[in-house]
Amino acid sequence: MRELLELFRAWFRMGLFTFGGGYAMLPMIQREVIEKHHWATEDEVMDYYAIGQCTPGVIAVNTATFIGYKIHGISGGIIATLGVISPSLIIISLIAALISNFSSLPVVQHALAGISVGVCVLMFVTIGKLIKKGLKDVPAWIIFAAAFLLAYFTDVSTVILVIGAGAAGYIIMQVGKYREKKERSGK
Repeated sequence: MRELLELFRAWFRMGLFTFGGGYAMLPMIQREVIEKHHWATEDEVMDYYAIGQCTPGVIAVNTATFIGYKIHGISGGIIATLGVISPSLIIISLIAALISNFSSLPVVQHALAGISVGVCVLMFVTIGKLIKKGLKDVPAWIIFAAAFLLAYFTDVSTVILVIGAGAAGYIIMQVGKYREKKERSGK
């Protein structure tokens, strides 16, 4: 029970203090999940992020669910998910009640502009970490470049890009295994 409460508190804090969605949340997840609680390794968190990107829903919610499930099964997944979404539900309810009264105030507009800049910085840091972790060899860089160019210059669906990148990675792995097997049998 104590572990479930700590799971809820940790994800509640991450949901409360992270602006900008799942990618901006990665530094807090690394600090809470990997460094503080040791609930998952850095590789596992990156895997959960990748799977969270491929599955329907919000990346932060999917990641919370995966990590909660890993720690404490179905109840852990539910508790972590409730923890990460609760702050948003509370804050959105408060904002919805007050926004019409304050949205035109210059101080509110400037504060939101500043928050947007801060979120951009967090996203750039996260992208840098993802690049360091995921782009370890030439084939990975080629897949990255192809996906980036397609995403930036065309209207190809992100679902197609993710599936295509996964398929390309799988094919490259199989070709590498085949070559390795051929080299061993040829010697």
